[in-house]
Amino acid sequence: MATDFTLIVENRPGALADVAEALGRVGQNIEGICCFVSQGIAIVHVAVEEAGVARKELENIGLKVYEATEVVVVQIDDSPGAAGAVLRRLGNAGISIDMAYLATRTRLVVSTGDLDKIRAVIG
Repeated sequence: MATDFTLIVENRPGALADVAEALGRVGQNIEGICCFVSQGIAIVHVAVEEAGVARKELENIGLKVYEATEVVVVQIDDSPGAAGAVLRRLGNAGISIDMAYLATRTRLVVSTGDLDKIRAVIG
């Protein structure tokens, strides 16, 4: 089970590298990462497999984890329309997605209030 952390980092050169390097120091592979700037604030979503060790190291470098959310990481084809097909299946099953982003190795990270529903639809 993967966990997505929501972090707010300083909007400066190297800030995202600090996050990635910290996770690497404790042997955590980044399953997915997304960063964007809104109103001068850099917001990072990063998915990892071992939440406890990852969170501790992120806090050790002075970052606050604002939210920790269990997510489902789904393998999809690397082809046009693949993400749309998976998301359509979830939508047709009545699942409202709270968060989604593409991750490493052509995977889709998704979250909702009921992860079991996603698992049931995706298989």
